[in-house]
Amino acid sequence: MSASQVIVGARIIDPATGRDGPGALLIVDGKIAGLSNGAPQGVPDGAEVIDAKGLVLAPGLIDMRVFTGEPGHEYRETLASAAAAAAAGGVTSFVLMPDTSPVIDDGALVDFLLRRAKATASVNILPAAAITRGLRGEEITEFGLLKEAGAVALTDGQQSIQSAGILRAAFTYARNFDLPVLHHIADKTLVGDGVMNEGTLATLSGLRGIPVEAESIPLARDLQLASLTGVRYHAAQISAESSVALMAAAKARSAAVSCGISINNLSLNENDVGAYRTFFKLAPPLRSEDDRRAVVEGLRAGTIDVIHSAHDPQDSEVKRQPFAEASDGAIGLETLLAAALRLVHSGDVPLLTVLRAMTVRPAEILGLSAGRLAVGAPADLVLFDLDFPWVVKEQSLRSRSRNSAFEGARMQGAVMQSFVAGKSVFRHAALSGDYSA
Repeated sequence: MSASQVIVGARIIDPATGRDGPGALLIVDGKIAGLSNGAPQGVPDGAEVIDAKGLVLAPGLIDMRVFTGEPGHEYRETLASAAAAAAAGGVTSFVLMPDTSPVIDDGALVDFLLRRAKATASVNILPAAAITRGLRGEEITEFGLLKEAGAVALTDGQQSIQSAGILRAAFTYARNFDLPVLHHIADKTLVGDGVMNEGTLATLSGLRGIPVEAESIPLARDLQLASLTGVRYHAAQISAESSVALMAAAKARSAAVSCGISINNLSLNENDVGAYRTFFKLAPPLRSEDDRRAVVEGLRAGTIDVIHSAHDPQDSEVKRQPFAEASDGAIGLETLLAAALRLVHSGDVPLLTVLRAMTVRPAEILGLSAGRLAVGAPADLVLFDLDFPWVVKEQSLRSRSRNSAFEGARMQGAVMQSFVAGKSVFRHAALSGDYSA
């Protein structure tokens, strides 16, 4: 790869500034060195010229919720396979959840992951460390050492801390180290044995339901504790209208709180469970269409900050089970952008808003320099065709697991090329031979 590259003929979209128009972008030594409207200015001698041919050029996506199997369950997903899936989906950075074996609750393990990712992964992997040891919700980890080792955030991943006292202590401690806390909100006593959204459909299906209060009650508690402690709090996943209302009220009082949502809860509803399809068994569960419409409006209004994939690879042994016994989770790195573009094509959410929730807003929450097109920023970029038609096929997925909630789905919009620090890490087969890679 040459030290300098210039991408010409692109529709440049930068959610950080609201820019949306034709232009060119110059890359020097892996960083953005210049932006221009129309033809490029001052291209260095010998620079590699990439003709985008009208494709959208945007900051690479930042996914704030990704699970892998490494270390401990590499047969489900390795850092390398997750990175390959991410690159194909336009995700140039992702936050790695600590739900591994062993749990990422020690600075040495954070350091190991960073070294392993540098050696094997094609995208930026950002480790999040456990709030509590072993994700048991009992004893707080050493936040200072974890941050020093390279952890970008604190989370108990799929686990939700039930003790308000433990959570208050964790929030206070995290505030002292200026680390964001990404907390999964679920009241275990209300979730109980539930496996899908509580309602008529669950009753007719003979399945135990999970009420929206299992989410809204702990969210209300968390927001009060966040206000009390001043922590940078991020509700990892919301899925219901009542949660949107709680977040809107909290954000009116404080700029230190934010929330995310899975692309699954934005794109799908409880009816997709259909004939007990376990690839749609998720946590939080797919909600009613009324709730889905409410969270879409919450995204459009800015109440919901982040869209993530909730990428959670599971093998067939734990997914091809009776619905009530199957494990939660679906993969989603490769389909994140395409599924999000459904909201754009339907007219529900503007393209800039959708991209903002997957680029600059996650970067702001995590304190990253990526997620924007600015001179000096990392040249982590995605080129995509807004209208390219394709069908999600199991055999084409790069993840080691195949549990996609979008299997067989028809998509409109696809990633054509992804760059990390100016290096091409994915190139779509549809690109013509004269398109530089």
